[in-house]
Amino acid sequence: MVAPAALSLGSCAGLPALQAERAFPSAATPRKFIYGTCASRSKTLFLSEKRSFSPTAAVTKAVAVDSDQLGSSDPSEQEKPKKYYFVVANAKFMLDEEEHFQELMFERLRNFEERNKEQDFWLVIEPKFLDKFPDITKRLKRPAVALVSTNGPWITFMKLRLDRVLAESFEAESVEEALASNPTELKFEKPEKWVAPYPKYEYGWWEAFLPSGAGKEQA
Repeated sequence: MVAPAALSLGSCAGLPALQAERAFPSAATPRKFIYGTCASRSKTLFLSEKRSFSPTAAVTKAVAVDSDQLGSSDPSEQEKPKKYYFVVANAKFMLDEEEHFQELMFERLRNFEERNKEQDFWLVIEPKFLDKFPDITKRLKRPAVALVSTNGPWITFMKLRLDRVLAESFEAESVEEALASNPTELKFEKPEKWVAPYPKYEYGWWEAFLPSGAGKEQA
């Protein structure tokens, strides 16, 4: 009588094959269930492998991350104060005496209009923000006029160009706060004799650069 053949593959005979299949999965390789003493462990590994490669779980996690990123917003960044730069001098020098100031201002305004750019520079007569700069105000003749802009490099250029001005910067929550001014009436005496090679500035030329609503009241 022939002895019956042993059906057991050993204590863990099927485990190496399963581990190799997990490391190098192939669509052409059929799944194998190992019978014997390691059958329960092999089944557990097979189910674990199936869960780890679940496309539904992967997609759900990715969508959740993308949704959080797209919906995130930082209120502190939106409410961050804006920085303004300025040069300031007494009004008579800035508006009535400085040779090239009017031309520089109208040239820049024309450049902005041709390029459809939003204006980012203004003239402010007796600006309220000067109260924050006592070291500047004590050196100023009044009334004073400030050229204010959000463009720092351009203000640096204007300081070098105008020379007899003082420069600084400050932060404000809004443009209205930055350009707030004290009502002031400007009066410039006309010289008896004008000897410069260019025509005398016309009174009120600066109104085109005053903040909205501030022109006629201060002229």
